[in-house]
Amino acid sequence: MTEPAPAPTGPARPVRVVLVDDHAMFRGGVRGELATTGAGVVEVVGEAADADAAIAVIHELRPDVVLLDVHLPGGGGVEVMRRQPHADACYLALSVSDAAEDVIGTIRAGARGYVTKTITGPELVDAIVRVAGGDAVFSPRLAGFVLDAFAGSIDVSAVDEDLDRLTEREREVMRLIARGYAYKEVAKELFISVKTVETHMSSVLRKLQLSSRHELTRWASDRRLL
Repeated sequence: MTEPAPAPTGPARPVRVVLVDDHAMFRGGVRGELATTGAGVVEVVGEAADADAAIAVIHELRPDVVLLDVHLPGGGGVEVMRRQPHADACYLALSVSDAAEDVIGTIRAGARGYVTKTITGPELVDAIVRVAGGDAVFSPRLAGFVLDAFAGSIDVSAVDEDLDRLTEREREVMRLIARGYAYKEVAKELFISVKTVETHMSSVLRKLQLSSRHELTRWASDRRLL
């Protein structure tokens, strides 16, 4: 008598994700995109808006992957990874920043990948699944920063020393202004007012001892921050 064929196994459980970003609208957009594009593959099980809340949520929910913004209130993404709230979680940075020192610093802190917020929904689902499976994932341009750092062609310590003078928000404003964004565009990108952008820009120029946007662009270009 012929043995019956084994029943097909169901799909593996979805990759459990905690989403960490200080912008509620962005978190909502990512959650909605993953619910649609990653249905049955990826599941957002929790959110947090700052480093302390992220550490608590990760400790409680023990996700497979943490989607982590680099710049957060309370210490940033590096601080979250440093405190190891769940040793088995994999970290995937999802940030507006594509600056070399952010990419390298985040990978050194323990992230398995780094992608920018221009990523599409299907690409993000793929990145999450790959990181959960042990792969390292980078947006194409960012992989070069990591290779350059290991090759020694980027002096990361010098870059860090310069940027230590700036707050995280000032760094974000600095990069966008140096790339040629108008104040209104920076305000829209960072969800802050034009007046706040002007205040941060004045502080950046004062701390770096620069006198104009042109000098700031040259300063940032020389340090490969653009």
